[in-house]
Amino acid sequence: MACRLDEMRHVRDRTSKARGPLWLRSLPAALISGLLCGLISTTAPVPADALEIFGFKLFESEADEAVVVADPLSYAVAIEVPGDPEGVLRSELEAASQLVQGADRPVSGSIGLIQRANSDFEQLIAALYENARYAGEVRIFLDGKRLADLPPDADLRGAQPVPVRILVEPGKQFRFGEIAIQDVDGRAYGAQTQGLTTGQLAKSTVILDAEKALVRDLKNTGHPFARVSGRDIVADHARGVIDVSLRLEAGPIAPFGQTAVDGAESVDSRFIARMAGIPDGEQYDPAALAAAEKRLQALEVFSTVSVRGGESLSADGTLPVQVTVAERKHRFLGAGATYSSTDGGGLEAYWGHRNLFGRAEKFRIEGSVSSLGETAEAEDMTWRGAMLFEKPGVLGPASKFTSKLEVKQENPDAYRRFSVTGGVGITYELTADQTISAGIDVEYARLTDSFNVDLETITVALPLEYVRDTRDTKLNPTTGTRLALLIEPAHEINGGASFVKLRGEASAYRALDDDKRFVLAGRLAAGSIYGADLAAIPANRRFYAGGGGSVRGYGYQDIGPVDANGKPTGGRSFIETSAEVRIGITDTIGIVPFVDAGLVSAGQNFSDAEFKTGAGLGLRYATPFGPLRIDVAVPLNKGPTDPDYGIYAGIGQAF
Repeated sequence: MACRLDEMRHVRDRTSKARGPLWLRSLPAALISGLLCGLISTTAPVPADALEIFGFKLFESEADEAVVVADPLSYAVAIEVPGDPEGVLRSELEAASQLVQGADRPVSGSIGLIQRANSDFEQLIAALYENARYAGEVRIFLDGKRLADLPPDADLRGAQPVPVRILVEPGKQFRFGEIAIQDVDGRAYGAQTQGLTTGQLAKSTVILDAEKALVRDLKNTGHPFARVSGRDIVADHARGVIDVSLRLEAGPIAPFGQTAVDGAESVDSRFIARMAGIPDGEQYDPAALAAAEKRLQALEVFSTVSVRGGESLSADGTLPVQVTVAERKHRFLGAGATYSSTDGGGLEAYWGHRNLFGRAEKFRIEGSVSSLGETAEAEDMTWRGAMLFEKPGVLGPASKFTSKLEVKQENPDAYRRFSVTGGVGITYELTADQTISAGIDVEYARLTDSFNVDLETITVALPLEYVRDTRDTKLNPTTGTRLALLIEPAHEINGGASFVKLRGEASAYRALDDDKRFVLAGRLAAGSIYGADLAAIPANRRFYAGGGGSVRGYGYQDIGPVDANGKPTGGRSFIETSAEVRIGITDTIGIVPFVDAGLVSAGQNFSDAEFKTGAGLGLRYATPFGPLRIDVAVPLNKGPTDPDYGIYAGIGQAF
């Protein structure tokens, strides 16, 4: 016996005892955004009137209100699935059940419990269909009474909690029978490429995914209004098969038309339309809309961004584009701290504006001081002050102008430095994952190191960098890779030394399970400087290794060649590598065993260098603005001046 399932959003299987419209559930995609404040100077800005420090909101005017349930009624639920000895299907049904998932939250009286049970019936039927079970039966009993027999105003207020029993007879699994896909003109489409294969389990999600894929393919070829215009699905219970017939309507091929902007207040609407970067006359492509949305979000002046094609074509046959935005507060203020047992503590603060002249120009003033606890002398402390300016869209939507003015004093073991640096640059987005940047930096520095005392240098550098980044997140990546390549020609005017710095860094991340509780992470970095002797290269431009962002367990910049007094000199070449296993113990707590290694050479052949290795264990605590990180490491090749251990704290993973 067969039954026709004419509309999969409202299915009634006439031969099974399961009743109710089918809800085809989709997996929700959760987008989590946070104000990244504190502990590292690269964190995202925070609104000044909603200041956050270490994730705690200060001066917040809005308080969360507890949800009050009128006439609260508690219940206890049990779900039974005969013929499921391993409990796999039961687990899926429990995940779909509102009664099970919400058992710790009381409902609003008898009506609330009946409503939740009715909704649960539909969800459970949908879960059975997702499991290719179209002849199943779901029965729900409230206080021993069958849900189907209860009047809407039934009174269940008796002894609490109210007993709720869910009995699911799953029935057999159906498989795909005949598959036919064609458009309104009768052209046939291949079914197997969309996952619809005769003999395979006929899960409802497979049908929906196939429909989405068919429509997506049509839209990718310029059809903005492609849709499934007909669906004919027949369940043959005698044979246990599902026959599927789909009819597609492609609609016209259309070019993009004008871009309209809604929701802009202080940001120029014309600028927003230009930064969306969708030119008139270009053939419709959903990827172009997604790229425009991502580009506008990257401006950091909007709390929400939506870029959509119009619901109909304009009179000239083009598809209008609608951009809808909501602006963020443009001023921000933040503060943070860092700590390392080998380098001391540090504090930072910053203030900025996201929309200085009305076209998403960013201006930021920041300052920091470190080595706290390591020294009480001002001349020995490390501090920094800087002004940063950024203007997007100078050479088209994919470009960005940057500039900085920085004053800095630092006093690591290798050298003492006071410097004033100014620089400008251009960053260009080649693709969604690839950027290239070029600029010019001019630095005045007064340096004392193993070779010089109070040496004054003026260095002009031309950095050129390529970055390819496919990580899923920046602060806590679980998949993807990052590759950064730098070439930086430089000339030191006072000494007349010219040299070229080459540096490359690659990192990769891979989750070992679907829940991403086990993640392998690896990093490799290397570089060399050509064209000048070690002593002629300004001390701050040489390579160093060791410390929290390098080889943990060793002092900051302490790995590599040293002078007669044991003071690091830096080198012209280096190699660093790190490996971590990031293990999630709970949803918020994780541990990270790790190994770091690195070497620094005075030349290019590494004949004078040896690898230094450190190993340790880290603790992670997940927060909305990234994981809090505490790492403890010991040097495995401990020298006479190396510490016994190192402790490092911050926000975000080590790499």
